[in-house]
Amino acid sequence: MAKDDTSGIWKSGRGKGRHMPKGRQLDDTAWNEVRALIAPDRLSRDLLIENLHILQDAYGHLSAAHLRALAEEMRISQAEVYEVASFYAHFDVVKEGETPPPALTIRVCDSLSCEMAGAAQLKAALESGLEADKVRVVRAPCMGRCDTAPVVELGHNHIDHATAGAIQAAIAAGDTHAHIPDYQGLADYRTDGGYVELQRLRESGDWEQVQEKILSSGLRGLGGAGFPSGTKWGFVRGNVGPRYLAVNGDEGEPGTFKDRYYLERTPHLMLEGMLIAAWAVQAERCYIYMRDEYPAVLEILRREIKALESEAIVPKGYIELRRGAGAYICGEESAMIESIEGKRGLPRHRPPFVAEVGLFGRPTLVHNVETLHWVARVCREGPQVLNSVEKNGRKGLRSYSVSGRVKQPGVHLLPAGSTITDIVSAAGGMQNGHSFMAYQPGGPSSGLLPASMDDIPLDFDTLQPHGTFIGSAAVVVLSDQDSARAAALNMLRFFEDESCGQCTPCRVGCEKAVKLMQADHWDMPLLEELCQTMEDASICGLGQAAPNAIRLTMKHFKGEVE
Repeated sequence: MAKDDTSGIWKSGRGKGRHMPKGRQLDDTAWNEVRALIAPDRLSRDLLIENLHILQDAYGHLSAAHLRALAEEMRISQAEVYEVASFYAHFDVVKEGETPPPALTIRVCDSLSCEMAGAAQLKAALESGLEADKVRVVRAPCMGRCDTAPVVELGHNHIDHATAGAIQAAIAAGDTHAHIPDYQGLADYRTDGGYVELQRLRESGDWEQVQEKILSSGLRGLGGAGFPSGTKWGFVRGNVGPRYLAVNGDEGEPGTFKDRYYLERTPHLMLEGMLIAAWAVQAERCYIYMRDEYPAVLEILRREIKALESEAIVPKGYIELRRGAGAYICGEESAMIESIEGKRGLPRHRPPFVAEVGLFGRPTLVHNVETLHWVARVCREGPQVLNSVEKNGRKGLRSYSVSGRVKQPGVHLLPAGSTITDIVSAAGGMQNGHSFMAYQPGGPSSGLLPASMDDIPLDFDTLQPHGTFIGSAAVVVLSDQDSARAAALNMLRFFEDESCGQCTPCRVGCEKAVKLMQADHWDMPLLEELCQTMEDASICGLGQAAPNAIRLTMKHFKGEVE
């Protein structure tokens, strides 16, 4: 550009260039609407996702004008607001000239359990039987209700064992809000001795003695990793504060619903366990990250956190509840922390680990919901509540989320050494007319095992020699009327949708795997090469574990893919 050529520079005044800067301009009406919804004390950067939820809930979508106004109000760039809003599945970004989605959205779960229960046929029936300009029908990943498959979410109302008739009746009745189940509130929990142990520890407890109690119980992280729970406390406490605690409630692994099961019944066991762990590491604040697919749980937690504040068990603001927005990747602890900070849920490179550099750059203790449920029980009942139970050489108890072709799907609390035979028996046996063929021991990340491998204790460390792991203990049972090949494809389609896109091996690998798996005959050498690349080079567990579904299907169900 010539030295005196200023045609591309914004200047004020007629004939001197643009009258306005480049980019989308601020609309005063939209700005006033944003200000009316979002209080001035809720403009910190980490509340971006919360504020996007407020706008989405109010208007049913996120218009370009509102995103521009929110960027102005929060003093962050439009690009930053847009990249966060467009990352999460539950935000509907609508640009100028685009038609907003209908007022009502029906999400049809297409996880393996729901697919086996006829979700595809249900979705087709809804699409043909409802007016597209009034109701939007979309496929959605697991909603954590696999025991009542097929499931749809109508607005925020989950309809179990869904049929087209039941859905149309709910639409006619305007029944689009979450139904809150009966649960044990604060008063009843305290009557049963709740928070007595927390109070005793706060007054005269020794955190190292409590840590030893947790360690001796054998409690391990129940979100999937299985790391010894008490050991984490020492790592976090050993780093200079301020320190935080984050509860991982993003139970997104298809087939898993144990955390929802406990929170919809006894939420204060988790809350007291959380406060005990926070006391042990001297956490200055607790953050609960709960998936958006659990609206009833979110409402329960809002109510009970407020009750804890009213009873002065915690100071106001000590517990912050953060709402996910539809991203499976946020179940990975560092991606969850990014999301709590109001960012895209991209897993971090390690080291450093979150125990050293976690939330807002500070040491952070991360625990799963069920883990904290057991922290409270161990502290109240002693380590023997877990370590006194033994089966097949394994100690402890395990909450198995069981779904698929069994008569009584649900959460079954069994000894940790239980085999798939024990689990199917506890679930009432196989459905009539179905013969046991295969099972997922721990969600799609664990792949498929054949019925012949029915003598393996489903616990930590017992499945690795067989090329898999228990993960979150999400057991899906398949019968002779199902296809291992189709199940594996369902799993990889899930990973393809849910890859955050940060690393090429996972992003491209899942996409290529789905294409290869749709062929009449699988190119097994090429698939194995792809699996090895994904396992070796992916940043986080999504890309590293996705190959299990491919490899185990090729190994144990070769006849279906050759």
